[in-house]
Parts: sequence; structure tokens; C-alpha cells
Amino acid sequence: MQISRYSEPEFDPYGDNKTTETDTGWRAPLATSPLSAVVSLPGSKSLTNRELVLAALADGPSTLRAPLWSRDSELMVEALRALGTGFERLPGRGEFGDDLRVTPADELLGSTTIDCGLAGTVMRFMPAVAALALGPTTFDGDEYARNRPMSGVIEGLKGLGVDLDDDRRGTLPFTVHGTGRVAGGALEIDASASSQFVSGLLLSAPRFEQGLDLRHVGERLPSLPHIEMTIETLAARGVEVETPETGRWVVAPGPIRAIDVELEPDLSNAAPFLVAALVAGGSVTIVGWPETTTQVGAQLAELLPRFGARVELDGDRLTVHAPSPSADGGRGIRGVELDLSEAGELAPNLVALAALADEPSTITGIGHIRHHETDRLAALATELNGLGGRVTELPDGLRIEPAPLHGGPWRAYADHRMATSGAIIGLAVPGVVVDDIASTGKTLPQFTALWERLLA
Repeated sequence: MQISRYSEPEFDPYGDNKTTETDTGWRAPLATSPLSAVVSLPGSKSLTNRELVLAALADGPSTLRAPLWSRDSELMVEALRALGTGFERLPGRGEFGDDLRVTPADELLGSTTIDCGLAGTVMRFMPAVAALALGPTTFDGDEYARNRPMSGVIEGLKGLGVDLDDDRRGTLPFTVHGTGRVAGGALEIDASASSQFVSGLLLSAPRFEQGLDLRHVGERLPSLPHIEMTIETLAARGVEVETPETGRWVVAPGPIRAIDVELEPDLSNAAPFLVAALVAGGSVTIVGWPETTTQVGAQLAELLPRFGARVELDGDRLTVHAPSPSADGGRGIRGVELDLSEAGELAPNLVALAALADEPSTITGIGHIRHHETDRLAALATELNGLGGRVTELPDGLRIEPAPLHGGPWRAYADHRMATSGAIIGLAVPGVVVDDIASTGKTLPQFTALWERLLA
């Protein structure tokens, strides 16, 4: 069946949400009073796309309850559908759209083209699935997607004997010539550029004839919690991933069990809303916060107190309270020294928070985010400095010093995290205009509606 595009949400959770569009973009709303908001969020993008792949490779139909409906997840749906997976929308119980029934194909068939957009999960998870399909599958995406690192996937599949033609570029576009089988076995890759190289191979590994004995041979491995997330989603479907040593994962061949799964809210998408409490004052509560999770967004509960916030967890409700204003009229936001090597996706929003702090901050361990949807380090420094900030690029991070900011244009670079960072700055600085707020549709199409509700 055809899945509707993410850019036209099928519901309006809060009624008449008014946003201000100009000829040059979206004028970020200014916070004029302390917040007292309760926010619910749609499902996790990282979990949704992992569960979509596993459901397509499972031994029977699965139902995903409260999945994320966004550009990234719908690109994954369309990619799997192109290989023969069946999808049926079912009435959902929540406010963020339908549930999804996934029926594996009797036989995966290639002879198609997959549009990856800017979705790292699609471009890095789907090639191994395409290798299990019969026929050629060509991968391409948005213009900047051709700059994103892909060597771990490309060289990994070639190392497993898969016929993959990339004209030696090591990036998109490329074609996987699937034969319906992958031998599997021992493999070494360098996953320093992205943990998704590991996750993409592990997700399909149970379907390899010999399973997979995968070893990371690079100097560092960013975003380890995302690999733990992959291991946990496999375990829920009866697939054990052994880790006999750090940087090595062993998966035996076998079935992937069909299950029904409830998706957690996206805790990384909670970041701009929780950060807003520190910027505007008052408090913000996220409902549906899981008791235990592998999502890196859960680290916000420990990270935001370092900026001066007070955090409360009451059942499934996480509340962030703003710090008390400083004696000299500042917001009371403290400077920080942070290593975000495990939580790089939180960096853009936390850098925006640091730019509004009363003290200098240094955020490191995030050199790998130069290769996300855009070069996020360069983009953050450029946009903040363009508004009067004092941000210096470091080899592995950013140095942010207090400076009075002024309004002006904020470029999103087609990057959802950059767009929400502009919205954060706009809470405190009048006249910030984000050129592409629609880029938030990558993981949160309802962002502007929820943001307006936050300030209502």
C-alpha cells in the first residue's frame, strides 16, 4: 500500500496552532513569561527504524504501536516496501497517528531504487537487507547525503562477499547486486565515523548463512548506546548478540521472531522542549518517559542539572525546572565542560543552551557530528557567531563564551537539529528567523505545533 507523506500530518493535536511565516522563513516565537507546560511526543525515530527492519526480516507479521511518522521513518517504510514488505495502517490509540502492521515478503526482491533522503538509518541499515534480496538495488539520497560516511557499510558488505558497485567512491550512490543470500562469517570494519555501521550489519546478521562475527578495528566508537539499542531490539525478537570483548559482536544464524511492540517517545526530540525551561524559566514536563531505555536522550536527566536545572522524575513524567536567575540579571544557566561522545545528537540543542549561559562552556567528544545531516560544528559556530555569539571550533567540539545575541537569519542546513536549535535561541532573542523549519519533519513533523503549545 502507499504510505502518505510525512509533511502533511493527519491530525492537529492542539487545534489552531499559529506560527509566523515570513518570506525568508519561520520567525521563532519569543518567550515572554515563564513556562508551565506538559508535552507528549511521538515515537522514537531510532527505535522505529530498527523495528521496521526487524519486522521486515521476521518470521511472521509484527505490529508497531505508536511508531514515529516522519520523513526518516517513511523513507524506511518505502525502502522496505520497494523490496516487497507489506504494510497496513491500523487505528492507533494515541494522538500521533496510526499503528503499523508489517508483513515480511515471501522473498525479498530488488531491481529497484531506494531514496535515502538524509536518513542515516536508511542508508546504513538497508544495504544489508538489499543484499538478502534477489536483484540489484540502487541507493541514493539528498545532495548532502552523498557526503555522509558510508565506508563501514560498503567495505563491510564487500568483505562478506556481496557484489556492491560504488565506483570506489565510498559514498552514495551505489548499487547492491543482491543474490538472495549473504554468507556472513568473520568481518572487521572501522566504525569510527558512525555506530550505524555496526547496527546496520547486526540487524540483518541473523539472516546471514553463517551469522556474523563482527569486530571494530578503529580508534574510537561513537554513540555506543545506539549499538546497545540495536542489541536490545534483537534480543526482544529472540536473537542473542554476544559481546566476548569490547568492540566485538557475534550473532548466530537463526530466525527473527515476529512480535508486537510499543514504541517509546523520542527522548532526543524532548531536548529542545526541556532546554526551553532553562531559557524561558518555569518548568516543562515530558510525559511517557520510560523507566529504563537505551535512548541517548535519557541522558538529559543528568546533563541538564549540570547547566543548573532541577530535574524531577515522577512515574513516567520527567520535569525540568529552570535555575534561579543570577544576581546580575542573568538566567542562572551555568557553563559546562561536557564530553558528549555517547550523545552527539543532543549536542546542537545543548550548544544553543550554552550560548545563552552566564559562563563559558566547552563541549567535546563530538567531532563525528561533522558528518551528520550537515557539518554541525561548523554550522553551529557560523549561525551563533552570525547573531553576535563567540563560538570557536575545536578539533573535537566547540568552545562557547557568553556574548549578547541579536536577531537575524538562522540557517537550518536542511538539518532538523539545527532548526530546533534556532528555535531555542529565538526563545530568548527577538527576531530570529529559521529559514527551513520544515526540516524538523525529518523526525518530528509536529514541532511547530508543539512549540507554539509550549508557549501558550
